[in-house]
Amino acid sequence: MNPGPARAAVGPTHALVGLGANLGDAAATLRSALRELGAWPGCALLGCSGLWSSAPVDAEGPDFHNAVAELLCDCEPLELLLQLQRIEQLHGRLRPSGVRNAPRTLDLDLLCFGELRMHTPELILPHPRMDQRAFVLAPLAELHPDWRLPDGEPIADALRRLESGGQRLRRIGFLAV
Repeated sequence: MNPGPARAAVGPTHALVGLGANLGDAAATLRSALRELGAWPGCALLGCSGLWSSAPVDAEGPDFHNAVAELLCDCEPLELLLQLQRIEQLHGRLRPSGVRNAPRTLDLDLLCFGELRMHTPELILPHPRMDQRAFVLAPLAELHPDWRLPDGEPIADALRRLESGGQRLRRIGFLAV
């Protein structure tokens, strides 16, 4: 499947962004990233989940702090992706070649951009692994408890499935900016 590049958005679009960090002061980094997203002229910050803690998945290192933010964007999805990568770089994000899921100062993942489905070398929407990550679904469920995954599975059912498979996380606070 390759729908190709996304066409111009018609009016503002709701986007969901996953935030994670497990190096340095992770909570402060996530708060700073939220402020930067909200200050970017292409987006307005509509809301953010609470702060969650989870063990790394398929990786080593300290526990991650995670959240999900909802944005209203007046830009293209690839433009938003580039902005997310710029914010990661501002916070010292390194992408070692050949290393996946390494500890990081900041990870910003574009989860959804409205109802858009796209598959390009730069971006796959909706995010292809969000249904496998409790650290994405639990914060997302705070924002949208009735949300359904792209395959139609209710988010509550997906969370129960992941928790029964051993993915554990805990809510540890708020991310007030």
